[in-house]
Amino acid sequence: MSEPDLDVTLGIEEEFFLVDPGTRDVLADPDRGIFEACERNRGPHRVVGEFLRSQIETNTCVCGSVAELRQALRETRRLVVDAADAHGAAVMAASTHPFAAWQEQMPTARERYERFAITFQEAVRRLVVSGMHIHAGFADADTRIRIMTAVRRHLPLLHALSASSPFNAGRETGFKSYRLTIMGALPRTSVPGPLLSVADFERVVASYQRMNFIEDGSELWWDIRPSQSNPTIELRICDVCPRIEDAVGIAALYASLIRWLMRLDRQGLVPPEPLTEIIIENRCLAQSYGVLAFFGNVYGSGGRVDIEDYAAALVENLTEDAQALGCENELRHALSIIHDGSAADRQIDHYRLRRLEGDGEEDALRSVVDLVLAETREGIDAGA
Repeated sequence: MSEPDLDVTLGIEEEFFLVDPGTRDVLADPDRGIFEACERNRGPHRVVGEFLRSQIETNTCVCGSVAELRQALRETRRLVVDAADAHGAAVMAASTHPFAAWQEQMPTARERYERFAITFQEAVRRLVVSGMHIHAGFADADTRIRIMTAVRRHLPLLHALSASSPFNAGRETGFKSYRLTIMGALPRTSVPGPLLSVADFERVVASYQRMNFIEDGSELWWDIRPSQSNPTIELRICDVCPRIEDAVGIAALYASLIRWLMRLDRQGLVPPEPLTEIIIENRCLAQSYGVLAFFGNVYGSGGRVDIEDYAAALVENLTEDAQALGCENELRHALSIIHDGSAADRQIDHYRLRRLEGDGEEDALRSVVDLVLAETREGIDAGA
């Protein structure tokens, strides 16, 4: 039976590349009619520009269930796909483009972005990356901060499931998620330290502000953070998923994890926090190996644990909460991603197969773009 005080609301931000259907390269300056069409037809959702003109970001409405979130993602993706189709573009949901050159990109004209470009120089100019941010609304503000801290040990798993950026600038990078490597050139990224109250978080923000490092908390680009504009905890570590079902499965895992941790928190049973440095080490393993990673055990027993064994045990622990939230099947999809491979695995396999079958590097990379474009469109008309 559902307990209202354990309910979790959800929303997702997805960042997409706008691609030339002919060359498969990103469109450095796409038709602004795409954005105008999205604004006219957005309904309860939002569509905004991103740092680069070649990107477009969708924000779903607030959803009361994972089923509602799936429908919202179908609607936001259909919105941008239809607008792009009408204006000579295609929509690509991956966290890097296989061969786009950062030198050819054009930033969006906005004071905030111009300030970042002056401050961070080459680090921000190379930021040709897209991400998926999952917002979860629950409980009171202090509880949200405690649960945010308790979620930290599971960030590497959530990231590994989402990995979709194995290529960059025409090269196979050796990472399942190269996006985090690019993001790491900026300050205030990666895993935050343990915080136990709103007051703890506000002290961090105030310290940065006193030194004129940031204007507000939105410039803390942590892997997970309290939202500046919503009463939510924003999961930011994930790559954008080409397939809607993968995004929905990761959101179900995140929501179920939050509900489980809220129950443990009430009973004073949340396990002691692991070292932040060990979480970051596991984060590096997730970047490199994705769903093939062997993580350091963050439950105090030492040694390493296979990601599949770790995820299976976690899913078992979360089953009661997933049932209460109506998302048990979606939660178990996390195990399917590990078994079948992530988006990054599919891209790498496709690229290598095309090379084995005789394609040159450029043609093989264009074929990877085609794969991701097709996956981005999967499922958008279901339930329409």
